[in-house]
Amino acid sequence: MTTIPASMTAIGIRAPGGPDVLVPEERPVPTPGPGEILVAVKAAGVNRPDVMQRKGLYPPPKGAPDIPGLEVAGEVVACGPGVKRWRVGDQVAALVIGGGYAQYCLSHETHALPAPANLTMVEAAALPETFFTVWHNVFERGALKSGETFLVHGGSSGIGTTAIQLAKAFGARVITTAGSAEKCEACRKLGADLAVDYKSEDFVAATKAATGGSGADVILDMVGGDYIERNYEAAAVEGRIVQIGFQGSPRATVDFRRILLKRLHHTGSTLRSRSVADKAAIARAVEEKAWPLIAAGRVRPVMDKTFPLEAAADAHARMESSAHIGKIVLTI
Repeated sequence: MTTIPASMTAIGIRAPGGPDVLVPEERPVPTPGPGEILVAVKAAGVNRPDVMQRKGLYPPPKGAPDIPGLEVAGEVVACGPGVKRWRVGDQVAALVIGGGYAQYCLSHETHALPAPANLTMVEAAALPETFFTVWHNVFERGALKSGETFLVHGGSSGIGTTAIQLAKAFGARVITTAGSAEKCEACRKLGADLAVDYKSEDFVAATKAATGGSGADVILDMVGGDYIERNYEAAAVEGRIVQIGFQGSPRATVDFRRILLKRLHHTGSTLRSRSVADKAAIARAVEEKAWPLIAAGRVRPVMDKTFPLEAAADAHARMESSAHIGKIVLTI
């Protein structure tokens, strides 16, 4: 029987600001409510939304803990009322609404998946946020099909490295953008058919050249700003552009005639504020479609660097340097 302590170490945000505002604090260990499991966290993924939250630009949704962290891997140590799937001792990888940067974290039972047996806990913690995001936005919203051309921006990011591998596994042709020759090479090694250095090349021209002038069928964009109009240019007729963030700007001046002329679809989504049922549906799809690819070794998370929980500030500094290729993970 695991003894659960009354308090734990968690990373608090002292005030909105730079990485140094992330400080280890003593917090009470949360108690699982109906349908929730308590996970003893072995590793927690670091994601761009965590950085936005730290800066005060992405407040947690109502009812979410103020501790950052949207994905964890670890062991189930307690189950709330009505939990059916999990037992104490099960190893899981879970998408969480917050609270991941801590020794213990709550997850809804339907948002946890079995930690893949062929991965370490650190690798398992790098899965939920990116795999849920990519599956929903590329395959459900973007409806990417085998034989189509897929353009993903930021190919060396956690989202990008996941999107390249999943798109290739499902038979798409993949074009990606990245910010250096080294990052472009990493994307090609993962299976990208074409990697464009956006600092020295025009991704619109490169995409058109690679597709005989027709363009990309699905585009996954987390940049926004002037990329919005350029995505419309790079898209094929009936193309689907899926917006998942705005690392550039959420505003743009766009000539919308291309939407009419090419019959484009521009959609987008954010994961954190979605309902429990929505996330549960995405979790089921990911377990059915992507987990077997991980088990078969055809897809795996690309790992950049790990940091101990107490060094969360260093992990954020690494992410903001944009030097990373793949996932940054905190170990506990």
